Amino acid sequence: MARLGQAMTVFLLALAAPATAVAQQAPPARESHVTVYGDDPCPQSTDDEIVVCARRPDDERYRIPEPLRRSERRTEASWSSHAAELDEIQRDTRPDSCSVVGSYGQSGCTRQMIRQWRAERRDRARQAR
Repeated sequence: MARLGQAMTVFLLALAAPATAVAQQAPPARESHVTVYGDDPCPQSTDDEIVVCARRPDDERYRIPEPLRRSERRTEASWSSHAAELDEIQRDTRPDSCSVVGSYGQSGCTRQMIRQWRAERRDRARQAR
């Protein structure tokens, strides 16, 4: 019976030895994620690097990635109108602005009334066409 116990112990140690050898191997140092397009080959993994490939259709090779394609801000205004808005915002702090902020603010009230009158006149001329 003692021999059977010794044999069983030797057998269990023999089974456990390969498992500990596998457990002692360190995982690869690097992991690379690569996107390949069409029929392009995936780079081969090496002993110190794992390569994970994602395959995409060939027609998306030169497209902007999906997360970058979406824009939260959609405006239909032209760049010139954006520039005009910025110019209008800056007028409050410039000389000749109709504001108490900045130097010579009091002299700009007349200019502001003239600009407003011209804009109204242009709008009426456009509507009359």
